[in-house]
Amino acid sequence: MASNDAPNETASQPGRGPGWKTTVASAGGIALAGAAAVLLIFRTEPMATKGGATKETAMLVAVTRAEAGTFRPTFDATGTVRAAREIVLRPRVAGKVQALAADFVPGGVLTKGETAVRLDPADYRNALAQRESELAQAEAELKLEMGRQDVAAQEYDLLDEDLTVANRALVLRKPQLRSARSRVESARAAVKQARLELARTRIKAPFDAHVLSRDINMGSQVAAGDRLARLVGADTYWVEATVPLAKLRWLTFREDEAAGEGSRVRVRNRGAWAPDAHRTGRLFRLIGTLEEETRMARVLVAVDDPLAQTAANADKPSLMLDSYVQTRIRGRPLADVVRLDRDYLRQDRTVWVMREGKLAIREVAIALLDRDHAYITGGLGAGEKVVVSDLATVKDGAPLRRRGSQDGPDDGTPSR
Repeated sequence: MASNDAPNETASQPGRGPGWKTTVASAGGIALAGAAAVLLIFRTEPMATKGGATKETAMLVAVTRAEAGTFRPTFDATGTVRAAREIVLRPRVAGKVQALAADFVPGGVLTKGETAVRLDPADYRNALAQRESELAQAEAELKLEMGRQDVAAQEYDLLDEDLTVANRALVLRKPQLRSARSRVESARAAVKQARLELARTRIKAPFDAHVLSRDINMGSQVAAGDRLARLVGADTYWVEATVPLAKLRWLTFREDEAAGEGSRVRVRNRGAWAPDAHRTGRLFRLIGTLEEETRMARVLVAVDDPLAQTAANADKPSLMLDSYVQTRIRGRPLADVVRLDRDYLRQDRTVWVMREGKLAIREVAIALLDRDHAYITGGLGAGEKVVVSDLATVKDGAPLRRRGSQDGPDDGTPSR
Protein backbone atom coordinates (compact mmCIF):
# COMPACT_ATOMS: atom_id res chain seq x y z
CA MET A 1 0.00 0.00 0.00
CA ALA A 2 2.75 2.38 0.89
CA SER A 3 4.70 1.87 -2.34
CA ASN A 4 1.64 2.50 -4.50
CA ASP A 5 0.79 5.93 -2.92
CA ALA A 6 4.24 7.66 -3.39
CA PRO A 7 4.05 8.33 -7.18
CA ASN A 8 0.63 9.96 -6.79
CA GLU A 9 1.93 12.54 -4.24
CA THR A 10 4.71 13.63 -6.59
CA ALA A 11 2.44 14.15 -9.53
CA SER A 12 -0.01 16.35 -7.54
CA GLN A 13 2.54 19.16 -6.69
CA PRO A 14 1.83 22.50 -8.45
CA GLY A 15 4.12 23.74 -11.32
CA ARG A 16 5.57 20.36 -11.86
CA GLY A 17 3.34 19.35 -14.78
CA PRO A 18 4.80 17.98 -17.98
CA GLY A 19 4.63 21.47 -19.89
CA TRP A 20 6.62 23.74 -17.56
CA LYS A 21 9.86 23.26 -19.38
CA THR A 22 8.20 24.34 -22.63
CA THR A 23 6.94 27.57 -21.00
CA VAL A 24 10.37 28.58 -19.73
CA ALA A 25 11.89 27.95 -23.13
CA SER A 26 9.28 30.16 -24.85
CA ALA A 27 9.88 33.07 -22.41
CA GLY A 28 13.59 32.93 -22.97
CA GLY A 29 13.13 33.03 -26.70
CA ILE A 30 10.92 36.14 -26.48
CA ALA A 31 13.48 37.97 -24.33
CA LEU A 32 16.27 37.19 -26.78
CA ALA A 33 14.16 38.41 -29.69
CA GLY A 34 13.41 41.73 -27.89
CA ALA A 35 17.07 42.35 -27.12
CA ALA A 36 17.95 41.72 -30.74
CA ALA A 37 15.29 44.22 -31.90
CA VAL A 38 16.54 46.98 -29.56
CA LEU A 39 20.11 46.45 -30.70
CA LEU A 40 19.00 46.71 -34.29
CA ILE A 41 17.15 50.01 -33.63
CA PHE A 42 20.16 51.69 -31.98
CA ARG A 43 22.45 50.59 -34.77
CA THR A 44 20.18 51.93 -37.50
CA GLU A 45 19.26 55.37 -35.76
CA PRO A 46 20.07 58.42 -37.95
CA MET A 47 23.03 60.58 -36.68
CA ALA A 48 22.76 64.43 -36.21
CA THR A 49 24.96 66.35 -38.63
CA LYS A 50 27.38 69.12 -37.49
CA GLY A 51 25.68 71.79 -39.57
CA GLY A 52 22.31 71.36 -37.81
CA ALA A 53 23.83 71.49 -34.29
CA THR A 54 25.61 74.82 -34.77
CA LYS A 55 22.82 76.81 -36.43
CA GLU A 56 21.77 79.88 -34.33
CA THR A 57 18.36 81.55 -34.33
CA ALA A 58 18.22 85.39 -34.13
CA MET A 59 16.92 86.56 -30.74
CA LEU A 60 13.77 88.68 -30.75
CA VAL A 61 14.43 92.05 -29.04
CA ALA A 62 12.89 95.51 -28.49
CA VAL A 63 15.01 98.60 -29.09
CA THR A 64 14.88 102.34 -28.49
CA ARG A 65 16.74 105.20 -30.11
CA ALA A 66 19.52 106.93 -28.15
CA GLU A 67 18.58 110.58 -27.56
CA ALA A 68 21.26 113.28 -27.76
CA GLY A 69 21.18 116.97 -26.87
CA THR A 70 21.27 119.29 -23.84
CA PHE A 71 19.46 118.07 -20.74
CA ARG A 72 18.96 119.06 -17.12
CA PRO A 73 19.41 116.25 -14.59
CA THR A 74 17.19 116.00 -11.53
CA PHE A 75 18.16 114.94 -8.03
CA ASP A 76 15.83 113.67 -5.33
CA ALA A 77 16.35 114.72 -1.74
CA THR A 78 14.38 114.71 1.48
CA GLY A 79 14.12 117.60 3.90
CA THR A 80 12.31 119.34 6.73
CA VAL A 81 10.34 122.58 6.53
CA ARG A 82 11.89 125.39 8.60
CA ALA A 83 11.04 129.03 9.27
CA ALA A 84 13.16 131.52 7.34
CA ARG A 85 12.44 134.19 9.99
CA GLU A 86 11.32 133.54 13.55
CA ILE A 87 11.04 135.83 16.57
CA VAL A 88 9.55 135.93 20.04
CA LEU A 89 7.43 139.08 20.22
CA ARG A 90 8.20 141.12 23.36
CA PRO A 91 7.08 144.60 24.48
CA ARG A 92 9.57 147.40 25.11
CA VAL A 93 7.35 149.05 27.73
CA ALA A 94 5.18 147.73 30.55
CA GLY A 95 1.44 147.99 30.75
CA LYS A 96 -1.94 146.32 30.78
CA VAL A 97 -3.15 144.58 27.59
CA GLN A 98 -6.02 146.70 26.32
CA ALA A 99 -6.68 145.20 22.87
CA LEU A 100 -5.59 142.31 20.62
CA ALA A 101 -5.80 142.03 16.84
CA ALA A 102 -8.46 139.66 15.53
CA ASP A 103 -5.82 137.49 13.81
CA PHE A 104 -3.48 137.54 16.79
CA VAL A 105 -4.27 133.92 17.59
CA PRO A 106 -2.35 130.68 16.98
CA GLY A 107 -2.57 130.02 13.26
CA GLY A 108 -3.45 133.61 12.41
CA VAL A 109 -1.54 135.74 9.92
CA LEU A 110 -0.54 139.36 10.57
CA THR A 111 0.54 141.83 7.92
CA LYS A 112 3.65 143.94 8.34
CA GLY A 113 2.94 147.00 10.52
CA GLU A 114 -0.38 145.70 11.81
CA THR A 115 -0.98 146.34 15.53
CA ALA A 116 -1.03 142.96 17.22
CA VAL A 117 -1.23 144.16 20.86
CA ARG A 118 -2.22 147.53 22.36
CA LEU A 119 -1.25 148.34 25.92
CA ASP A 120 -3.06 150.89 28.06
CA PRO A 121 -1.51 154.23 26.97
CA ALA A 122 -2.89 156.47 29.76
CA ASP A 123 0.29 156.60 31.84
CA TYR A 124 2.43 157.28 28.79
CA ARG A 125 0.17 160.08 27.59
CA ASN A 126 0.44 161.74 30.98
CA ALA A 127 4.22 161.36 30.92
CA LEU A 128 4.33 162.92 27.43
CA ALA A 129 2.22 165.89 28.58
CA GLN A 130 4.56 166.42 31.51
CA ARG A 131 7.65 166.34 29.32
CA GLU A 132 6.09 168.74 26.84
CA SER A 133 5.37 171.13 29.73
CA GLU A 134 8.97 170.91 30.87
CA LEU A 135 10.12 171.67 27.34
CA ALA A 136 7.89 174.73 27.15
CA GLN A 137 9.31 175.98 30.44
CA ALA A 138 12.89 175.43 29.30
CA GLU A 139 12.24 177.28 26.06
CA ALA A 140 10.72 180.18 28.00
CA GLU A 141 13.75 180.35 30.26
CA LEU A 142 15.99 180.37 27.21
CA LYS A 143 14.14 183.38 25.82
CA LEU A 144 14.47 185.21 29.15
CA GLU A 145 18.17 184.48 29.25
CA MET A 146 18.60 185.73 25.73
CA GLY A 147 16.95 189.00 26.89
CA ARG A 148 19.39 189.22 29.76
CA GLN A 149 22.17 188.72 27.21
CA ASP A 150 21.12 191.88 25.40
CA VAL A 151 21.07 193.92 28.64
CA ALA A 152 24.51 192.59 29.64
CA ALA A 153 25.94 193.53 26.25
CA GLN A 154 24.64 197.08 26.56
CA GLU A 155 26.07 197.41 30.07
CA TYR A 156 29.43 196.13 28.89
CA ASP A 157 29.50 198.71 26.12
CA LEU A 158 28.80 201.50 28.65
CA LEU A 159 31.52 200.21 30.98
CA ASP A 160 34.13 200.86 28.34
CA GLU A 161 36.74 198.68 30.00
CA ASP A 162 39.03 196.02 28.63
CA LEU A 163 38.46 192.66 30.35
CA THR A 164 40.03 189.30 29.99
CA VAL A 165 38.26 186.75 27.83
CA ALA A 166 37.07 184.81 30.89
CA ASN A 167 35.78 187.91 32.66
CA ARG A 168 34.15 189.20 29.50
CA ALA A 169 32.22 185.87 29.15
CA LEU A 170 31.00 186.17 32.73
CA VAL A 171 29.88 189.75 32.24
CA LEU A 172 28.01 188.83 29.06
CA ARG A 173 26.36 185.80 30.83
CA LYS A 174 27.71 183.26 28.34
CA PRO A 175 27.60 180.31 30.83
CA GLN A 176 23.99 181.09 31.74
CA LEU A 177 23.03 181.04 28.05
CA ARG A 178 24.70 177.65 27.48
CA SER A 179 22.93 176.26 30.54
CA ALA A 180 19.55 177.47 29.30
CA ARG A 181 20.10 175.97 25.87
CA SER A 182 21.17 172.63 27.44
CA ARG A 183 17.97 172.52 29.47
CA VAL A 184 15.96 173.02 26.27
CA GLU A 185 17.81 170.17 24.48
CA SER A 186 17.32 167.88 27.47
CA ALA A 187 13.63 168.69 27.61
CA ARG A 188 13.26 168.03 23.87
CA ALA A 189 14.96 164.62 24.27
CA ALA A 190 12.62 163.81 27.15
CA VAL A 191 9.62 164.67 24.97
CA LYS A 192 10.96 162.49 22.16
CA GLN A 193 11.45 159.58 24.56
CA ALA A 194 7.97 160.00 25.99
CA ARG A 195 6.52 159.93 22.48
CA LEU A 196 8.49 156.76 21.71
CA GLU A 197 7.20 155.06 24.83
CA LEU A 198 3.65 156.08 23.99
CA ALA A 199 4.05 154.70 20.46
CA ARG A 200 5.47 151.47 21.88
CA THR A 201 2.20 150.75 23.62
CA ARG A 202 1.12 149.65 20.14
CA ILE A 203 3.10 146.46 19.44
CA LYS A 204 3.17 145.84 15.69
CA ALA A 205 4.10 142.89 13.50
CA PRO A 206 7.65 143.47 12.22
CA PHE A 207 6.91 141.53 9.00
CA ASP A 208 4.17 139.46 7.42
CA ALA A 209 3.93 136.92 10.20
CA HIS A 210 2.30 133.60 11.00
CA VAL A 211 1.34 133.35 14.68
CA LEU A 212 2.47 130.02 16.14
CA SER A 213 1.63 130.69 19.79
CA ARG A 214 0.26 133.45 22.04
CA ASP A 215 1.12 133.87 25.72
CA ILE A 216 -1.17 136.75 26.80
CA ASN A 217 -4.86 137.63 26.88
CA MET A 218 -6.99 140.69 27.33
CA GLY A 219 -6.24 142.31 30.68
CA SER A 220 -2.82 140.68 31.13
CA GLN A 221 -0.24 142.82 32.88
CA VAL A 222 3.09 142.64 31.06
CA ALA A 223 6.52 144.03 31.79
CA ALA A 224 9.12 145.14 29.28
CA GLY A 225 10.71 142.05 27.75
CA ASP A 226 7.94 139.61 28.64
CA ARG A 227 7.09 136.96 26.04
CA LEU A 228 3.91 137.82 24.11
CA ALA A 229 3.91 135.40 21.16
CA ARG A 230 6.02 133.36 18.74
CA LEU A 231 5.95 134.60 15.16
CA VAL A 232 7.46 133.26 11.94
CA GLY A 233 7.72 135.02 8.61
CA ALA A 234 4.83 134.19 6.29
CA ASP A 235 6.53 135.35 3.10
CA THR A 236 9.13 132.56 2.83
CA TYR A 237 9.80 129.16 4.37
CA TRP A 238 12.95 127.10 4.01
CA VAL A 239 13.25 123.39 3.31
CA GLU A 240 16.45 122.06 4.82
CA ALA A 241 17.44 119.11 2.60
CA THR A 242 20.47 116.85 2.26
CA VAL A 243 22.20 115.93 -1.00
CA PRO A 244 25.31 113.84 -1.74
CA LEU A 245 28.54 115.81 -1.91
CA ALA A 246 29.22 114.53 -5.42
CA LYS A 247 26.05 116.24 -6.69
CA LEU A 248 26.89 119.74 -5.44
CA ARG A 249 28.83 120.72 -8.56
CA TRP A 250 25.70 120.18 -10.63
CA LEU A 251 23.58 122.54 -8.50
CA THR A 252 23.10 126.31 -8.75
CA PHE A 253 22.39 128.38 -5.65
CA ARG A 254 20.62 131.72 -5.62
CA GLU A 255 23.73 133.46 -4.33
CA ASP A 256 25.72 132.17 -7.32
CA GLU A 257 23.58 133.72 -10.04
CA ALA A 258 23.46 137.37 -11.02
CA ALA A 259 19.73 137.04 -11.66
CA GLY A 260 19.20 135.96 -8.07
CA GLU A 261 17.52 132.63 -8.83
CA GLY A 262 18.89 129.21 -7.96
CA SER A 263 18.03 125.78 -9.32
CA ARG A 264 14.31 125.11 -9.46
CA VAL A 265 13.03 122.68 -6.85
CA ARG A 266 9.73 120.79 -6.73
CA VAL A 267 8.50 120.12 -3.18
CA ARG A 268 6.00 117.38 -2.37
CA ASN A 269 4.44 115.96 0.77
CA ARG A 270 3.26 112.51 -0.25
CA GLY A 271 1.64 111.74 3.08
CA ALA A 272 -0.49 114.90 3.35
CA TRP A 273 -1.06 116.27 -0.15
CA ALA A 274 -2.88 114.98 -3.21
CA PRO A 275 -0.71 112.79 -5.50
CA ASP A 276 -0.25 115.56 -8.09
CA ALA A 277 0.06 118.47 -5.62
CA HIS A 278 3.39 120.24 -5.25
CA ARG A 279 5.04 123.59 -4.48
CA THR A 280 7.89 125.19 -6.37
CA GLY A 281 10.95 126.68 -4.71
CA ARG A 282 14.50 127.75 -5.50
CA LEU A 283 17.81 126.44 -4.23
CA PHE A 284 18.84 129.22 -1.88
CA ARG A 285 22.09 128.48 -0.08
CA LEU A 286 24.59 125.81 0.86
CA ILE A 287 24.70 125.69 4.66
CA GLY A 288 28.31 124.57 4.75
CA THR A 289 28.14 121.69 7.24
CA LEU A 290 27.42 117.99 6.80
CA GLU A 291 24.46 116.16 8.27
CA GLU A 292 25.82 114.14 11.18
CA GLU A 293 24.28 110.75 10.44
CA THR A 294 24.32 110.57 6.63
CA ARG A 295 27.39 112.81 6.09
CA MET A 296 25.63 114.53 3.22
CA ALA A 297 25.64 118.24 2.41
CA ARG A 298 22.89 120.42 3.89
CA VAL A 299 21.16 122.91 1.57
CA LEU A 300 18.31 125.37 1.93
CA VAL A 301 15.42 125.60 -0.51
CA ALA A 302 13.40 128.83 -0.37
CA VAL A 303 9.64 128.51 -0.98
CA ASP A 304 7.81 131.84 -1.33
CA ASP A 305 4.23 132.31 -0.10
CA PRO A 306 4.32 129.02 1.84
CA LEU A 307 0.80 129.52 3.24
CA ALA A 308 -0.66 129.96 -0.26
CA GLN A 309 -2.17 133.39 0.48
CA THR A 310 -1.71 134.96 -2.96
CA ALA A 311 -4.00 134.40 -5.93
CA ALA A 312 -1.20 132.69 -7.86
CA ASN A 313 -1.00 129.94 -5.23
CA ALA A 314 -4.64 129.81 -4.19
CA ASP A 315 -5.01 126.23 -5.44
CA LYS A 316 -1.69 125.07 -3.96
CA PRO A 317 -1.23 123.28 -0.61
CA SER A 318 0.29 125.07 2.37
CA LEU A 319 3.61 124.08 3.89
CA MET A 320 3.62 123.11 7.54
CA LEU A 321 6.63 123.81 9.71
CA ASP A 322 8.68 120.79 10.80
CA SER A 323 6.95 118.55 8.25
CA TYR A 324 8.95 115.98 6.30
CA VAL A 325 8.88 116.55 2.51
CA GLN A 326 10.44 115.23 -0.68
CA THR A 327 12.22 117.52 -3.12
CA ARG A 328 13.33 117.15 -6.72
CA ILE A 329 16.11 119.57 -7.67
CA ARG A 330 16.92 120.53 -11.27
CA GLY A 331 20.64 120.58 -11.94
CA ARG A 332 22.82 122.53 -14.33
CA PRO A 333 22.30 121.74 -18.03
CA LEU A 334 24.55 119.10 -19.60
CA ALA A 335 25.32 119.85 -23.25
CA ASP A 336 26.18 117.37 -26.01
CA VAL A 337 25.36 114.22 -24.09
CA VAL A 338 23.27 111.13 -24.79
CA ARG A 339 20.49 110.58 -22.28
CA LEU A 340 19.51 106.98 -21.59
CA ASP A 341 17.08 105.38 -19.19
CA ARG A 342 19.03 103.92 -16.28
CA ASP A 343 17.24 100.60 -16.70
CA TYR A 344 19.04 100.13 -20.01
CA LEU A 345 22.48 100.53 -18.48
CA ARG A 346 23.96 97.03 -18.09
CA GLN A 347 26.61 95.51 -15.85
CA ASP A 348 30.01 97.22 -15.74
CA ARG A 349 28.53 100.35 -17.32
CA THR A 350 27.87 98.75 -20.68
CA VAL A 351 25.04 99.22 -23.17
CA TRP A 352 23.63 96.66 -25.59
CA VAL A 353 23.38 98.04 -29.11
CA MET A 354 21.76 96.44 -32.14
CA ARG A 355 23.96 97.09 -35.16
CA GLU A 356 23.38 95.46 -38.55
CA GLY A 357 21.26 92.77 -36.97
CA LYS A 358 23.86 91.81 -34.39
CA LEU A 359 24.49 92.53 -30.71
CA ALA A 360 27.28 94.95 -29.84
CA ILE A 361 28.28 95.31 -26.18
CA ARG A 362 29.53 98.89 -25.67
CA GLU A 363 31.42 100.35 -22.74
CA VAL A 364 30.21 103.92 -22.23
CA ALA A 365 31.59 107.00 -20.46
CA ILE A 366 29.03 108.39 -18.01
CA ALA A 367 29.17 112.01 -16.92
CA LEU A 368 26.33 111.75 -14.42
CA LEU A 369 23.65 109.46 -13.08
CA ASP A 370 20.43 110.87 -11.70
CA ARG A 371 17.28 109.15 -10.47
CA ASP A 372 15.97 108.15 -13.92
CA HIS A 373 18.71 108.63 -16.51
CA ALA A 374 22.36 108.14 -17.36
CA TYR A 375 24.06 111.03 -19.20
CA ILE A 376 26.66 109.55 -21.56
CA THR A 377 29.57 111.40 -23.13
CA GLY A 378 31.25 108.55 -25.02
CA GLY A 379 30.65 105.06 -26.39
CA LEU A 380 27.11 105.66 -27.64
CA GLY A 381 25.98 107.93 -30.46
CA ALA A 382 22.76 109.74 -31.18
CA GLY A 383 20.14 107.61 -32.87
CA GLU A 384 21.77 104.26 -32.21
CA LYS A 385 19.46 101.37 -31.42
CA VAL A 386 19.73 100.38 -27.78
CA VAL A 387 18.46 96.92 -26.87
CA VAL A 388 15.98 97.21 -24.01
CA SER A 389 15.03 93.53 -23.75
CA ASP A 390 16.70 91.08 -21.39
CA LEU A 391 18.63 88.37 -23.24
CA ALA A 392 19.22 84.76 -22.33
CA THR A 393 22.54 84.72 -24.19
CA VAL A 394 24.74 87.81 -24.06
CA LYS A 395 27.53 87.50 -26.59
CA ASP A 396 29.13 90.09 -28.81
CA GLY A 397 27.95 89.50 -32.36
CA ALA A 398 24.91 87.39 -31.43
CA PRO A 399 22.20 87.66 -34.15
CA LEU A 400 19.21 89.80 -33.25
CA ARG A 401 15.80 90.35 -34.77
CA ARG A 402 13.74 93.36 -33.87
CA ARG A 403 10.30 92.77 -32.46
CA GLY A 404 7.62 93.40 -35.05
CA SER A 405 10.03 92.86 -37.97
CA GLN A 406 10.46 89.69 -40.03
CA ASP A 407 13.98 90.31 -41.32
CA GLY A 408 15.47 92.38 -38.53
CA PRO A 409 16.07 95.84 -40.13
CA ASP A 410 14.90 98.79 -38.05
CA ASP A 411 12.39 101.23 -39.43
CA GLY A 412 13.73 104.09 -37.35
CA THR A 413 11.04 104.27 -34.68
CA PRO A 414 11.63 103.37 -31.01
CA SER A 415 10.15 100.06 -29.93
CA ARG A 416 9.79 98.58 -26.45
